[in-house]
Amino acid sequence: MFVPCDRGGDSASSDFKGSTLLVPAVSVGNVGQLAADLVISTFDMTKVGYFYTDCLVPMVGNNPYATAEENSMELSINAEVYSLPSKKLVVLQIRSPFIKNKYRPFCQTLLSWVKSSKCARVVLLSSSHAYQRDDEQLLGTPLRYLLTPDLEKAVGGLMQELNWKEMEKVAAYPGINDTEKVLHIPGGGITKLLFTESCSKGIQMAVLLKFCSEGDNIPDAFALVNYLNEWLQLIKSEVNTSSQWKIPSSWRLLFGNGLPPALF
Repeated sequence: MFVPCDRGGDSASSDFKGSTLLVPAVSVGNVGQLAADLVISTFDMTKVGYFYTDCLVPMVGNNPYATAEENSMELSINAEVYSLPSKKLVVLQIRSPFIKNKYRPFCQTLLSWVKSSKCARVVLLSSSHAYQRDDEQLLGTPLRYLLTPDLEKAVGGLMQELNWKEMEKVAAYPGINDTEKVLHIPGGGITKLLFTESCSKGIQMAVLLKFCSEGDNIPDAFALVNYLNEWLQLIKSEVNTSSQWKIPSSWRLLFGNGLPPALF
């Protein structure tokens, strides 16, 4: 459930009615989480609360978006909520993996909060194993999207104008019965479950994902956030480039760099 920060009783910062909620799936390469980092850092979004749940592995660490020594020692936990009222944008950043068999309870809690907070729509940032693509998915761009029926009515035409490719369904029994097609997102974590639950509950949700492999997934994160920007136009520019996004200070700690002294 959502627990607001104690910021002098300013309830306006946690008024999410009509907002777009960005949520990363804990998926291959952590691409969705890295993309969410770029959005939060670029717009210097305000932390307005926490998403308290027993479905994620507990963790605590330094402020991942520190800009000076004064705020570097602020603590962050496994699931936090950031807001940008000027763009009606909310981000739920998830920083730890799910506990076994906790996918479904988390999805139920998240969608319950989406309804109670009156968010207009949810955008799930995700990824899927590149090596498990079928022949059709090997063609063209490695970026895909999915829309629930309720959101399809609102923005389906725009996706066609953008020339985006919808996530293909694959054969349920390859080589045996190729006519029965199912949605398959290997390495996507909660993506398929959250999407199907949103379809059944009438929630407007879009899934934006990239096929990728584990490794240095920073380029994948830039590709995904630029894909998001094509639609939402968070940053107004004719050409999406990586230079328009602000890299958070915590990315200096990737790939085995030493721990920050402020942690101790």
